[in-house]
Amino acid sequence: MEHIDIVFVPPLVALLIGILILLVPRILNFAVAAYLIVVGIVGLLPLFH
Repeated sequence: MEHIDIVFVPPLVALLIGILILLVPRILNFAVAAYLIVVGIVGLLPLFH
C-alpha cells in the first residue's frame, strides 16, 4: 500500500464533501455542524493541557 502524504488529505476530504453536498444538499447542514464542532474542540484543546 502506498503512503499518502498528509498534505493531500484536506483537499481530498474537501472534494469528497463537496461532491456529497452536490448529490445530497441536506447533508450540508451536517457537514457545517460537524466542521464547527471539530474546529471548536480543536480550538479548546490547548486550554485543557
